[in-house]
Amino acid sequence: MMLNQFTLTEWILGGTLLLCFLIQLFFWLFFYKRPYSYQKKRKEISPVPDEGLPSISVIVTSKNSAEELARNLPFIIEQDYPDFEVIVVNRGSTDDTDMVLKAAQHKYSRLYHTYVPAEADGVNEKKLALTLGIKAAKNDYLLFTEAYCKPCSKHWIKEYGKEFAQGKEVVLGFSRLEIPRKTGLRGFMLYDNLIHHLKFLSMAILRQPFMGIGRNLGYKKELFFKHKGYSAILNLEGGEDDLYVNRIAPKKKTGVVLSRESLTETDSVKHFSSWRTLKSGYLYSKQYYKGFSFRLFGLETFSKYLFYLLFIGTITLGVVTGNHLLTVSALLLFAIRYAVQWRVITLNSRLFDAGKYHVNLPFYDIFQPLNNIRFRKYATRRNRTGR
Repeated sequence: MMLNQFTLTEWILGGTLLLCFLIQLFFWLFFYKRPYSYQKKRKEISPVPDEGLPSISVIVTSKNSAEELARNLPFIIEQDYPDFEVIVVNRGSTDDTDMVLKAAQHKYSRLYHTYVPAEADGVNEKKLALTLGIKAAKNDYLLFTEAYCKPCSKHWIKEYGKEFAQGKEVVLGFSRLEIPRKTGLRGFMLYDNLIHHLKFLSMAILRQPFMGIGRNLGYKKELFFKHKGYSAILNLEGGEDDLYVNRIAPKKKTGVVLSRESLTETDSVKHFSSWRTLKSGYLYSKQYYKGFSFRLFGLETFSKYLFYLLFIGTITLGVVTGNHLLTVSALLLFAIRYAVQWRVITLNSRLFDAGKYHVNLPFYDIFQPLNNIRFRKYATRRNRTGR
């Protein structure tokens, strides 16, 4: 069948499918591929000598995480970096956190620890803990992670130090998930974590930062006092990392660290519910983000679902009418999109050691935004009921 024999309906369906296909390719090649492309170019930059690296204070808060703290603290303190300190703030823990910290302080001279009183405001307890840690910091540059996280190399601090030495005031990193292989939906959780990071890291590279994660984040102490600490978000539960970065990150002075040496690893996700708890806080605070950059991905999600619906409709119409050219064209567009998506995901996944993806990719692609909606409802309900 020649092109001039297409019906108006076939032209509309096919043309709209092609438009959605082009929008999808733009997002995958321009945004999602950017972290990989950026890091590939960064390897050509000359390293910063140790004498040019700034002094850094690493700040960790802990709430009833004695076991995780005992396991991960050595990875933080035993870093290969010329000048740094580690500050741990005990957030009114009732477990053995205090004993773990006292024992570690006898072993490590770089370690300093303090605490938040048990009667502190529950909503802002973590903000208070971080504020105490920041005020106790001796150095001008701050690096944050969690008690349930560990750096993936002894050069974690150094990767941040190199960015700070080049004038960056906020630096964002990647935190991968260490999930037991027998855990249900493990692949989906790894995919979701990867996509989440690719969005905010790509926009930071494009000088449009909109969030960061407290598991792997650094900024200049001066910014904290310039913006009067967490005063702008004290009425909100959480948000001391993603929402705070959204408010303070300067466009031209926000950097990213993407090397294997810069990663942290989160080992607290043992099952689906723990992942939901970890992720839902970001989905709740997202409604308070300022700016337009994060909203761009709404177009990507809309065009994706429209692409899938039009693909099914075009295939169906092609089969019913016997228009084999329409059917083959739709299949070709689907195959090209899948190939591009798989290639971009694979390149980034290799960079961050974030899992392997094959035929499961379309299913993850379809259900990931739907799952975010579920988690956002859960987070909203939890914040309203206080549970």
